[in-house]
Amino acid sequence: MNATDSFSNRARTAAQRCGATLPDGGGTAPDGTAALVVTTPIDGTELARLEPHTAAQIDDSIGSAAHAFERWRDVPAPARGWLVRRFGDLLVEHKHDLAELVTLEVGKIPSEALGEVQEMIDVCDFAVGLSRQLYGRTMPSERPGHRLMETWHPLGVVGVISAFNFPVAVWSWNTTIALVCGDPVVWKPSETTPLTALACDALLRRAAADVDAPADLHHVLIGNASAGEALVDDPRVALVSATGSVPMGRIVAPRVAARFGRCLLELGGNNAAIVTPSANLELTARGVVFAAAGTAGQRCTTLRRLIVHRSVADDLVARLASVYAGLRVGNPFDDGVLVGPLISPRAHDAMRSALDRAELDGGILVAGGQQVEVPGAGVYVSPALVRMPAQTEVVREETFAPILYVLPYDDFDEAIALHNGVPQGLSSSIFTTDQREAERFLARSDCGITNVNIGTSGAEIGGAFGGEKETGGGRESGSDSWKAYMRRATNTVNYSDELPLAQGVEFG
Repeated sequence: MNATDSFSNRARTAAQRCGATLPDGGGTAPDGTAALVVTTPIDGTELARLEPHTAAQIDDSIGSAAHAFERWRDVPAPARGWLVRRFGDLLVEHKHDLAELVTLEVGKIPSEALGEVQEMIDVCDFAVGLSRQLYGRTMPSERPGHRLMETWHPLGVVGVISAFNFPVAVWSWNTTIALVCGDPVVWKPSETTPLTALACDALLRRAAADVDAPADLHHVLIGNASAGEALVDDPRVALVSATGSVPMGRIVAPRVAARFGRCLLELGGNNAAIVTPSANLELTARGVVFAAAGTAGQRCTTLRRLIVHRSVADDLVARLASVYAGLRVGNPFDDGVLVGPLISPRAHDAMRSALDRAELDGGILVAGGQQVEVPGAGVYVSPALVRMPAQTEVVREETFAPILYVLPYDDFDEAIALHNGVPQGLSSSIFTTDQREAERFLARSDCGITNVNIGTSGAEIGGAFGGEKETGGGRESGSDSWKAYMRRATNTVNYSDELPLAQGVEFG
């Protein structure tokens, strides 16, 4: 059996175990749209060919989800939680099958792929508990014999547009919480990762059948950007939750706003960590390497800028260069590999261009940055470590590849200014043993996620995930992010025999 057959068969087997059936070749849509060819970045070979949805099929999917909403909204929230609980049980049962698909479609090492599916399981637990905690408030009324309160109600159809790098976790953040809030979901996954989407859909539909929930609570749209545009423009879609690039967000946000829909955006990240003179450099190096090189630098929370006090810069760079030299790059299924492939040749072109621009700006490549030859047609690179004299324009841009720029600082206020001096505002870190520095950083970092003595990646599901500035301002997953998926009503109940008006108004 050759490698192509092996990866294709592995994908088909994993999908079938989850209940998804992949077509045998072909895949052309009834309207003549070309097949969606799914390949693996491991060696570029074909995994499957899928039939794209037509405009009519997309319209039907949104319509059936809107119809399911009319029934699902009336199901008590704790009962809605039973669906998510059953889905979580199925995820535990099929954890390795889904992780196999994540590795095949994205190129993540198995440990990271399993971690992503575990994140799905964790958020199911969170959402089930949440189904009994969709709390409103009561407030004192200024009028005697009156009660004032807030109640939360299901919002409507939620459209989810997800990116390739976390093909299942981010969808699960949105979907599990949307379901317990009373909302059906229509999902447009990345064209790169539709097999994981079909597998998740099959498991969720099985869970719905097991608990007698409506079958049309969830739909997957297979296709290109036009399928996502249908979610953006359809007034039946109450909330569009979109993960992707800043340019994509600039298109999505005004189009949803034009029809007075809601938007939840999680866009670019150009994440930084400050390393102070008091930092534990051994701990810092460990935190930095995973944050910068994990998932081949293709996380929205990847560490891209390291702002280091001059007094410890040489020592830390030497430690990092030594670790970088030992990072094994290759087929993610091979033992000992820590860095898998880039998603496409285009990603490598962007990385190469950024490194060339950094060199013109006076940057010095300390480690990595070279293409690595791995059997097959995949694109592999060694993570790059670059010392920069200043925060130039290329450093202020997000390059979705494993490049870590090292910037020096002398004064803590200067470090904060460098840290905040980019358009993005997702995740941030500081490495220090000085409590005052840690507290000042927590207060002054302009990011949605701010960490002390850990890296920028690896967020837990209990805290709301998202960022500020060009990151979009949305919040997903934990905390009170559920409020994005519901509508709030203020209620006044008069239980007296009088009819006093607020603010003492007299009328009549």
